[in-house]
Amino acid sequence: MEIGLQGMTTAVAIGLLVGLVRERHPAHGAVAQAGIRTHALVAIAAAVAISFGPWLLAVLMLGVGALAVVGYRQSRTQDPGLTGEVALLTTPLLAALAQSAPAWAGGLAVVVAGLLFAKEPLQGFARRWLAEREVQDGLMLAAAALVVLPLLPDRPVDPWGVLVPSVIWRLVVLVMGVGLLGHLALRLVGARWGLPLAGFLSGFASSTAAVAGLGQQSRQAPARAAAAASAALLANLASLMLLAAIVGATSPALLRASVWPLAAAGLAVAVAALPGLRDRGESASPPPTDAPAFHVGQALLLGLVFSAVLLASAGLSRLFGDAGAMVAAMLVALAELHPAAASIAQLAGGGELALAHARLGLAGLLVSAGVAKSVIAFASGTRRYALQVAGGLAAMATAAVALALSMA
Repeated sequence: MEIGLQGMTTAVAIGLLVGLVRERHPAHGAVAQAGIRTHALVAIAAAVAISFGPWLLAVLMLGVGALAVVGYRQSRTQDPGLTGEVALLTTPLLAALAQSAPAWAGGLAVVVAGLLFAKEPLQGFARRWLAEREVQDGLMLAAAALVVLPLLPDRPVDPWGVLVPSVIWRLVVLVMGVGLLGHLALRLVGARWGLPLAGFLSGFASSTAAVAGLGQQSRQAPARAAAAASAALLANLASLMLLAAIVGATSPALLRASVWPLAAAGLAVAVAALPGLRDRGESASPPPTDAPAFHVGQALLLGLVFSAVLLASAGLSRLFGDAGAMVAAMLVALAELHPAAASIAQLAGGGELALAHARLGLAGLLVSAGVAKSVIAFASGTRRYALQVAGGLAAMATAAVALALSMA
């Protein structure tokens, strides 16, 4: 392998970047064993070594590893960690990678430097901010995304070609991830920012549950009805954002075709939420640290519903055309908006449904879901709360339908 100018320049930059961070952020009370000069020299040596062959790079890595061991034996009383030694081994590997993939090596070097620089914030987040249950939920999410998802086939497993296990499981992982992110944000900043932010974050998990829960709060404290209604509308704004993300992940073409109706719907519900934001009421209590960030059973049920909607929509589409698929999805949207939207996106992405019809279908789903949530708002909350929520949902659905029809 010949030495290229870009590869050598990237290798030197990697050594300087990682070495700079190690020079400025050694262990408390310690002197950096390997600073900017050491990392730069090791990076240059690795770039030269890989040009002669992998065997010479292996010899260099053994030598650097021996130096790291010697350095650790001298500094372990002041710094028992191994971060500096591992960083010294990482630099030559990235410098060698830079000779064949400089963009990847440079990007990874930035990540390494960021991890080294953010030592205290990362330790504080892991040790003080995260609860034991949240770590457990995070490991479960990681297993679902990094262990299960790669094992699933990415080809249809049904005769109609609509059930793709990897796509269905990706939806389950997305729901779990959004639930964990919303839970953390709500627990860490929810009590400070109050009811509107709490409503917005809860919408990522379930806007229907948010409408019902905030309705109960409006009954308990009627003076907070306007604030609770705004929070419920913000929950639906978050749900609309999640819908757009699901559609984009399933069928990017449908998202591009529906961006204006969805944007109009989001703007309408955001404007409807503004009046109650001036009266935030009492701060919302964050969830307890032992509360689950997400329910795996609900996420799996969402995947099963999604699969059932796909099969039903495919069957109705073959019997009655695009209209049959739309009717099936709208009926499911009365209970679950996102799997219905994902089924339409899946059908559109597979060519089973025309983009124009799918765009109208997404707008119809907002009408169907809005009707169901309005009924829940009247059943759970005060009249003032329910009227504001129903009005905001009607504005959201009307804006989406109007734009979708104008583009037909």
